[in-house]
Amino acid sequence: MNQTLYASAVAKNNHSRPPVWFMRQAGRYHSHYQNLKKQHSFMDLCKIPELAAETTFGPIRDFDFDAAILFSDLLFPLEVLGMGLEYSPGPKLGWHLHQTTDLKKLNPEGKSVTELVSGLSYQGEALKLIRAGLAPSKSLLGFVGGPLTLFFYAVEGSHQGGLEAAKRGIIDGRYDGFLKLIVPFLIENMNLQARSGADAVAIMDTCAGEIDPVLYREAIVPALREVMEGFKARHPDKPVVYYSKKTDQAHWQHLHGLPFDCLGIDWHPDLSSVLREFGSTWAIQGNFDPNLMLLESEACMQEIKKFFEPILALPRSALKGWVCGLGHGVLQWTPEQNVRNFLRYQREIFAP
Repeated sequence: MNQTLYASAVAKNNHSRPPVWFMRQAGRYHSHYQNLKKQHSFMDLCKIPELAAETTFGPIRDFDFDAAILFSDLLFPLEVLGMGLEYSPGPKLGWHLHQTTDLKKLNPEGKSVTELVSGLSYQGEALKLIRAGLAPSKSLLGFVGGPLTLFFYAVEGSHQGGLEAAKRGIIDGRYDGFLKLIVPFLIENMNLQARSGADAVAIMDTCAGEIDPVLYREAIVPALREVMEGFKARHPDKPVVYYSKKTDQAHWQHLHGLPFDCLGIDWHPDLSSVLREFGSTWAIQGNFDPNLMLLESEACMQEIKKFFEPILALPRSALKGWVCGLGHGVLQWTPEQNVRNFLRYQREIFAP
């Protein structure tokens, strides 16, 4: 394992300042990204390795985050499987899994998993460039979408709204058919990222909380287990981060025994309680409310101080596995100064 600050925290043996990185830290709020976007499409920023690396490096140079995360998109596996994908400006698939017969349209050329994942070779090339230019003290993360989240996108084209069609798809055969393709694909995608220099790989399950805990246990957890076990069989020492949005203890209790190292939580649970209850099982990542980052600078600073107050009251041993960050991604209109203030304050309060 790469014993950087981030990886040490995920291994729950961090004895210094808790590391910090933000989901979507390279994105629309940042002037570096905006300048690149004036000259290049989003697809090019993701798929041209040199541009993906440059986009990734922007917030590292500007804010000095402790970890870089590959600039990419979790929907690219659906594109490779033949669903089409464009951004105008948000993601739009060419078609959706409306019925079980639509499953036959996935992977229409009958490619092997290895051949399919070669369609994401640009991720590997970008990771190699990032790792080569990244300071050894900083970690590099890859990521994939969770099986459920990718299925919801495949059915609905979004992860917002009632998602009733996608929920029906879990019990009408579409989900099981989708898993037969996506699970081995995700394992190989994670392998590609790990081989190319990622110190850890995150599974982003932004739709997990749309499912009640019982169905989550019965239908979602087995697929997660298969992905995690398949990856860990090849890379037993690479940390796996599992982030799930809108979930809580009722969902997390079903994750015990799965081979992952760090649980990412959104901004709704009380972080101190999560650290006390689950910190002995997993490293915990999160969870400042990204909506509060939109406030005027002074008001945001007050919220940042309120967030850290109960954390500082915990024994230092409770923070050995904590990765500081947001409960979800940086929002588009977030002032850059609020990001600077968050990181500056975090470093001040945990200074030796």
